[in-house]
Amino acid sequence: MKKNNDTVLELKNVSTFVNRNAPNETKILKSLNLKVYAGDFITVIGSNGAGKSTLFNTISGDLLPDEGQVFHNGNDISRDPVEKRPKFLSRVFQDPKMGTAPRMTVAENLLLAARRGQKRGLRFRNLRGNKDRFAKLAASMGNGLTQRLDTPTENLSGGQRQALSFLMATLNRPDILLLDEHTAALDPKTS
Repeated sequence: MKKNNDTVLELKNVSTFVNRNAPNETKILKSLNLKVYAGDFITVIGSNGAGKSTLFNTISGDLLPDEGQVFHNGNDISRDPVEKRPKFLSRVFQDPKMGTAPRMTVAENLLLAARRGQKRGLRFRNLRGNKDRFAKLAASMGNGLTQRLDTPTENLSGGQRQALSFLMATLNRPDILLLDEHTAALDPKTS
């Protein structure tokens, strides 16, 4: 049995409402309790409208819970804004257009991901100094991203863009990785 301090993510009595205080108020997450430990791999299955995206949005901070608490490593993050969570959380969306900056190149997107969650000031970005590292990383996907490092992300195929999103999300090995139908835009070999 694991101890409480091994808990990476915990949801305690989390409830989320839609149309709060309106006649058609609906409770989406209903007093949800969940503990996730380091190394856990959890699959969330449900039909459309079951609350899967609401759960992910609540964990990521895009949606704050109406009731209950969310903890990361024992720290209450229930009211922390989404901007504070990239230090320990990454996400890959079903839509390959989400999670990347379309007018920035593949290499520039990877550089942003490499610095996710860090304090930023004014300094040279050192994109050239990271190109070899990014080329090796892109080669691991086997879908032509290596030859597209200087291509704006908006000019990639949906599968290449989704592969880039996955690389960006896993670059810094986050404590929590949320994958929302992350292989939907990928061919079977790449997925």
